[in-house]
Amino acid sequence: MQFFSGRFKEKASHLILDFHSSINFDKRLYKYDIMGSIAHVRGLGKQGIIPVSDCELIEKTLREILNDIEEGKITFSIEYEDIHMNIEKILIDRIGDVGKKLHTGRSRNDQVALDMKLFTKDEIVKVQAQLLDLLEIINGIAKENISTYMPGFTHLQKAQPVSFSHYILAYAEMFRRDFIRLKNAAALADTSPLGSAALAGTTYPLDRNFTSSILGFSSPTWNSMDSVSDRDYLIEIMNAFALIMVHLSRFCEEIIIYSSNDFGYIELSDSFSTGSSIMPQKKNPDAAELIRGKSGRVFGDLMALLTTMKGIPLAYNKDMQEDKENFFDSLDTVKGCLAVFNGMIHTMTVKKERLLAAAAQGFINATDVADYLTEKGMSFRDAYKIVGGMVAYCIDNNTTFEEISIETYKEFSPLFDKDIYEMISIKNCVEKRCTLGGPGKESITAHIKFLDEFINESESIVTDYKLNDIL
Repeated sequence: MQFFSGRFKEKASHLILDFHSSINFDKRLYKYDIMGSIAHVRGLGKQGIIPVSDCELIEKTLREILNDIEEGKITFSIEYEDIHMNIEKILIDRIGDVGKKLHTGRSRNDQVALDMKLFTKDEIVKVQAQLLDLLEIINGIAKENISTYMPGFTHLQKAQPVSFSHYILAYAEMFRRDFIRLKNAAALADTSPLGSAALAGTTYPLDRNFTSSILGFSSPTWNSMDSVSDRDYLIEIMNAFALIMVHLSRFCEEIIIYSSNDFGYIELSDSFSTGSSIMPQKKNPDAAELIRGKSGRVFGDLMALLTTMKGIPLAYNKDMQEDKENFFDSLDTVKGCLAVFNGMIHTMTVKKERLLAAAAQGFINATDVADYLTEKGMSFRDAYKIVGGMVAYCIDNNTTFEEISIETYKEFSPLFDKDIYEMISIKNCVEKRCTLGGPGKESITAHIKFLDEFINESESIVTDYKLNDIL
């Protein structure tokens, strides 16, 4: 690359140009690179490092370059390796030697670190907005299904009755944590590396607090070596992305199971399903399957960056260029999956009657029968053993707790009385579980209210955020 021709006597091989270049993927940082350059040149002017007239010309030209990029008038060149050098080359071509002053007191090391932080701050908010949309959808479904009863599972075996609201609000808690996790990651990324230069700062009297402030950061970074070699914030965000995909994948797994013919608990909209090329009766949950599959892709991106960073000595090394493709892929995959998932569950149908029928099978009120005996004075372990025998009896006789006579109940224990039938109704089994966090109506209503408040309070993070008005 001829931009650094002072040291080198031979032209760079096209092989190293191709191998070394990042322009094909880091070109999406163009806006943030120009933002950083405008902040830097304003700082140079403020400190009297270069003439204010030069600063004004550089900023004016950078804005023109930004406009030309967005209108598709500029083609980037692999010869200039990355987005930073491409923009600087265009600037110099347009205004000559004045453009060469832009890089005073700056290295590509702090430049790229800045661009990535500005980019991630923007993108985190977009993912958070999608998570809030998802939480609103889930909360809406919960409000409609407080009295929709279904089996709860452990080991994918029917365990105890719950409401569909209780079930789906479990996922709301996962995605709520994801939102908070991204908020925390954004806070860790909210420091400006601009002014750290290559690794040891600069001899020019830059005002790092000034450039940090006009770019919307809470503060500048404290150590110039760490500033240019830190990728923790990307790993932190990608870890949050990986957990979002864990939660989406778990939910998709259940959607796939619950929408199957053998379960029939829910039905996906035709608009988020596909057919078979040979079997005309099929309605396949392809959207859910693809999201489940793409989780591995995001996990791989995270592991790739962790592996890249694990053995790098201070400070900057070219290995760190590998952060971008992994991060971009992880980000784009999560955003794409959330968009599809939100549409898929917003349009799905909850099969209430089928859920209630499923709740009547599998002796999921067995614990309540044991609790009945415990309330009558029997120890829980003795009650557990008696009810286990009753389950075996029902299986042998192809019957249920609801169907056996009171006389049969009394054969197992004289403590049983006719009120047992009311006690073990599916509705009663759910509604009497009224402890905070349980499936009873009072608890669910409180959870829905809490989630509404969380969504309303968190929306300000998304709606009040805007790219710093430096542009």
